[in-house]
Amino acid sequence: MPTNRPRWTRAALLGLGLLATGCGHGKTAGSAALTPQAQARAYLDENQPEKAVPLLRELHARTPDDVDVARALTEAQVKAGHADAWAEELRQAIARNERAMDQYMLGLTLFSRAKDAGQPTVAAFERAIALSPTTAEFHYRLGVARLESEQYAAALGPLRRAVELAPERAGWKLPLAKALARTGNTAGAVEALGTVVRARPTPGEVTTARALMNQIADPFQGFPKAAEAKLEEGMRFLHEQDAPQHALIAFEEILHDYPDLAVVHALLGLAYQRLDDAGRAVDEFKQAIERAPQDGKNQLYLGELYLSRQRPDAARAAFEKAVVLNPLLELAWFRLGDLRLEQRDMAAAKDAFQVAVTLQPDSVPARGKLALVYQLEGDYPAAQRELKYVAEKNPENTEFALRLGLLYTDESQKARTPQDRQKATAEAEHWLGKVLETQPDNAVASRALQLLKGQ
Repeated sequence: MPTNRPRWTRAALLGLGLLATGCGHGKTAGSAALTPQAQARAYLDENQPEKAVPLLRELHARTPDDVDVARALTEAQVKAGHADAWAEELRQAIARNERAMDQYMLGLTLFSRAKDAGQPTVAAFERAIALSPTTAEFHYRLGVARLESEQYAAALGPLRRAVELAPERAGWKLPLAKALARTGNTAGAVEALGTVVRARPTPGEVTTARALMNQIADPFQGFPKAAEAKLEEGMRFLHEQDAPQHALIAFEEILHDYPDLAVVHALLGLAYQRLDDAGRAVDEFKQAIERAPQDGKNQLYLGELYLSRQRPDAARAAFEKAVVLNPLLELAWFRLGDLRLEQRDMAAAKDAFQVAVTLQPDSVPARGKLALVYQLEGDYPAAQRELKYVAEKNPENTEFALRLGLLYTDESQKARTPQDRQKATAEAEHWLGKVLETQPDNAVASRALQLLKGQ
């Protein structure tokens, strides 16, 4: 089945911006003036590169070794349509006095032009590394340039060196994972993706990681065309028509001709589970695991079955294997968080719920459980942040509004200063009032309001 192919495009390589300077977007009237870095970033975000160029030229002149400024200046020059002139200016500067940063900016500029995105780009980055071998950014850009030229084996060295020099840049492991996968090291690729998802990746990084993981763990890869029609029939019976008995017949017909198809054993297990035949479901899931031991989804299915049969220890073991094999399985992370929470292992529960929320930001159950962990740890601001995310996106969610009201009520009672108490009380009254607007008879909200008034 087709999957999205993750790519590190020229825009991604250039893309640049003042990532390490913490710049923001434009400010409203009356707020603090933007720093030059922030103003330049705002111009670039607003597609006004001509205005960013002079600011970044001045910044680069003052801090010629700042990688982020150099990258942003190159971005501005390219976006302003000055790529040819900027490349020539850099070549002249290199001829006068070769510097690693000029070679780096030349490499970025060349990569923005399709005709130079291959060897000319690679040569510039290689020269930058020769002049400054411990600058992680140079290794990373060389690795990505080789990766985009489909030189997967050649990309591995610089990408590994980049993450070694800058281990805090977890997102850099995404192109490394792609290079590992393309060179046959799927276990290494999955391990790299696991590092990424645990490191609070951006939504874009999650999308890229998921697309790559789907390619690595495609259960339908190599599926026989002769069985595709029967497979679609069985899946339609199972998922659309809720007719698992008919699905069983279709899947068993496939296995009669192709007994080693792991994905069909997994589907057969789901059909047996729907029919409440746990014994046969377990057998089929284990058959799927035996035939495709690298597919984490089969472990997830087994864990779900164990959980439904009140076997938490077996379920936890299956979920732990599932996220090792496929770290993009948010349901497995959520289940692990729940099981760890039941054991009062707050640190492990928090880690698991954080990954689940990262992978599925709009998941109300995951946000709610993460908020609960924070609350139990006494971290009210973090708990309030998670609850507000849902309550503000979904104003009709009275459950979360009530939880916010009760949380602020608790904080108000424990406040050490009158100012803190007043602030928490106001927030509590706001959220409790929202609950009572839609549920006037809500006794819990009413008692909390009375408690606040009696303080």
